[in-house]
Parts: sequence; structure tokens; C-alpha cells
Amino acid sequence: MRWDNLAENTTNAGNGALFAADAVTTRTFDTPEFRGITFHEIRARSIVNRVPGASRMPFEWTVNPYRGCTHACVYCFARKTHSYLDLDTGLGFDSQIVVKVNAAELLGRHLASRQWHGQHIAMGTNVDCYQRAEGRYRLMPGIIAALRDHANPFSILTKGTLILRDLDLLRQAAEVTEVGVSVSVGFTDPELWRTVEPGTPSPERRLDVVRAMTDNGIGCGVLMAPVIPFLGDHPDQLRATVRAIAAAGATSVTPLVLHLRPGAREWFMRWVAQHHPHLVRRYERMYADGAYAPTWYQRSITRRVHELAAEFGIGPADRGGARRIDRGTEPAPADGHAPGPTQLTLL
Repeated sequence: MRWDNLAENTTNAGNGALFAADAVTTRTFDTPEFRGITFHEIRARSIVNRVPGASRMPFEWTVNPYRGCTHACVYCFARKTHSYLDLDTGLGFDSQIVVKVNAAELLGRHLASRQWHGQHIAMGTNVDCYQRAEGRYRLMPGIIAALRDHANPFSILTKGTLILRDLDLLRQAAEVTEVGVSVSVGFTDPELWRTVEPGTPSPERRLDVVRAMTDNGIGCGVLMAPVIPFLGDHPDQLRATVRAIAAAGATSVTPLVLHLRPGAREWFMRWVAQHHPHLVRRYERMYADGAYAPTWYQRSITRRVHELAAEFGIGPADRGGARRIDRGTEPAPADGHAPGPTQLTLL
């Protein structure tokens, strides 16, 4: 995509308090790819955030250069975070994108601070850092370069193919620190993808990312997420997805069943009512006790995916942290209530 000579409209929003930033510049671009999308460019005051409930997570610190996501996944748990900005968690989350234009600068200063001790930083934990906006704003090269220059371990989880643009930087970082790369592919059904993840690259293109990483000597795991009850959990669907993941050369596959937190739940159920009205009552029953599917269901999906992974020759996910570009993401606890990993634009 060419970004020069684009028609754009710019305003100074003057609502820095809303975004906890020093200034907000609002832009719209008159191109088919971004029609109807508004970008709020901010100079953020901080960029490294501690994960709530970090004791239950495989990581404690995150960097999220964007808020809101044009992937528009109907199940995305991060939708709730838009309400903290007084923005809509439905279409607003998909079309009102906050861009922290000084993310790399802030990160470099943070990593150089005496108070920072080189802890692992996870990216893609809230919204996808390789969503379409990254093609214009190019925040990730500066972020990866800062992590490389400070030999700080990190991991990236994405549905975006744009990560291949930064392949050389990832290689350089892996020479000096631990780096993990995972791609999210919950299913390969094209019809399900078109309706539930309308702004993402297709599952096949995401698996091409895994294949390209592998071909370039970079191990890449797959977060098989979300496994969507009643729509993506048929044994034949699970088999087809794990087979495709194995064929792409993934180093691991980690299943994660759909969970529906407030914000995402309302939007997802609205989608179900529109596209699969006969399933509304089944979802209401399955998620009657909260955001997570019942323990027995989570365990059955996990067991089946692990059996298929063994059949197709995929090793178990590394549960011990990042190892040079091969760290997967931990599965959600299967107790039906405890929160899973804060991935999750993605989810």
C-alpha cells in the first residue's frame, strides 16, 4: 500500500485527558482500506504496562502501541477497554483507533531506566500490533529495535501478515535475547472467518506467515484460538485446522476456547443472533456461569487438539517461557472461571 499523497482530514481533538496523553490529533484517510476509520494520534505518557493478575499469566509486562483494532473480530475481549475512553465497544472499537505515535521513543527510555530489570515484554496481548494501521504508522520496527538494543526478551502474538516486514529485525533481536513469535489461527473454515474475523488476513495467509518464519529459521507457534463452540469445534474442523498448522511447520499448537467477557459478550451475542439465531439459547446456557465455557468442554477440546498435534507431529507448547523465537502462549486454565492469558485481540 502506498501512503504518500493520501487525502486526509486532520483535526486537533483537544481531548488529551480522555486518552491520558499530552495531545490528540485525529485523522481520517480517504482510501478504501480505511474508509470509515478514524485514527487518534497521541503522544502517550507511558508504554510499558503491568498485566492485571500477572501471577496467573506467562508474562507480567506488555506493550500495546494501539488501542482499538481494525481486525474487527466479533469475540475480541479487548473491546471492553474502549469503554475506558468513553468510546463504543462495538463498531467504535473497530473504527476508532488510538495510535501511540511515540511508542518506540517511550520504550527506549523505559528500557534504559535504572528501575527496569529486563523482564519479558509481551506484545499482541490487548490488540494486534500488526493490524492494518501499522502499515502506515510503522511503530513496530522502532519498538523491536529498542528491545534488541537493550537485549530485552519479548514475544509477539499476531493475526497480521505484516510481521514479515520486520523479519530481519526479529532475527537480529534473536541473536541477543529470547524472542517468541506466535500466530493466532483458531480455525480454517473460510465462511466462519469471513463473518467472525472480517478485518483479518485469511487463516491460510496467517499460516503462510508461520511457514515463512520456519523457512527463515525462526520457530513459530500457533495459538489455536478461539475454538468457537458449535461453529468451529466439530471433530473434522479440529482435525483440518491442526493438520494445516502442522503442514505450515508450527513448533507448537495451543488451543484456547472462546471466552466472552463483558463488552465482547454483548457484541458476540448480537452477531450470533444475526448469523446463527438457532444457537443463541445454546450459547446462553454454555456461558451462563460467566465468561468461560464449562471445565469439561475446555478439557475435551484441549485433549483432542493435543491428540491431533501428536498425530501430526507437532511437539507440546513450551510452558517455560521464551526461548529464541519459539515461545507459545499458555492455554487458559480449565477451571471454567479463572481468566486465561491476556492475549487477546485476538480473542
